[in-house]
Amino acid sequence: MESLYNLGEKEWLACCGSLKFAQEMFSAGPFSNYQDALTAATDIWFNKVDVNGWLEAFAAHPQIGESPSKTHKSPTSAQWSKGEQSTALATATDSTLQELYEWNIRYRQKFGFVFLIFASGRSTPEILAEMKRRYQNRPIGEFELAAKEQMKITELRLSKLFSANTTPDSTTKIQNTADVVTKAGEDRVSIIGGHLTALNQTPSSKPSEIFTRTRPPITTHVLDVARGSPADGIEVNLEMLNNNQSRPTFGDSDKYGWKLQGASITDKDGRSGHLMNIVDDLNPGVYRISFNTGKYNPYGFFPYVSIVFEVKESQKLEHFHVPLLLSPFSFSTYRGS
Repeated sequence: MESLYNLGEKEWLACCGSLKFAQEMFSAGPFSNYQDALTAATDIWFNKVDVNGWLEAFAAHPQIGESPSKTHKSPTSAQWSKGEQSTALATATDSTLQELYEWNIRYRQKFGFVFLIFASGRSTPEILAEMKRRYQNRPIGEFELAAKEQMKITELRLSKLFSANTTPDSTTKIQNTADVVTKAGEDRVSIIGGHLTALNQTPSSKPSEIFTRTRPPITTHVLDVARGSPADGIEVNLEMLNNNQSRPTFGDSDKYGWKLQGASITDKDGRSGHLMNIVDDLNPGVYRISFNTGKYNPYGFFPYVSIVFEVKESQKLEHFHVPLLLSPFSFSTYRGS
């Protein structure tokens, strides 16, 4: 097993396709742990790698829905790319793949580089929606967003790299760090800095239980389409209808009362902290997720926004991601996978 202290340029190149990045990481090493490597990687990527280096890293990625890029400099990187797109490919249909292919071409023609997104855990419809949204961006703004997405991918790959080369004594620590990075990217960005809350849920009667999930079954993400950026500082509440035996009808859902499951505030990437515990089985019933948009934009049209949805018995093992696209005068949402 290779020591963490002796990682070469080829290992760093697998994490990020920029040769400059790999050289700088090799020079900055050795690193004693993942966090030290991540701190150095973030500084190098944003402050030392130039525009050409960014484009070189972008070019090392395949288009979403396609085989690994011909410019891949590392078999490991190609293998990781395939794994990171596994959810998208598993949820794709012939029609969505065709649409994705057409939008990939359209995006590249406008911006000059491949559409880059942290694809791990994301479905094809979710990726398509994000591509269409970002297509409206100005080139300079989109270039910066792509660089941030690349850094998220690099974070995940660093965790994989350290997990593969760690010693048994440090395995647990590295895997825990990898879980945080995976969850952050899957829901699209870091939850670090999110405001975690104690939840009013009935404790399990089992003294010890092992969960297979790595994130809560209900998550959210808010984007401010007027600014073309994530919406930070929005208060978010998740509630469950008390009378979960009866599906509410329009106009009478409030008569049963709602029980708070958790509350949080969106971070700089527009993502909330945990709104509920990480549990295997989500309680079936009607949920309501509310956003304090009036506080975020006192001059906007909506004092607050609430989205009501039902989780059926057959869906209790699924994950529900509820993104909100917000502008001063409108909002839209869809259920992510």
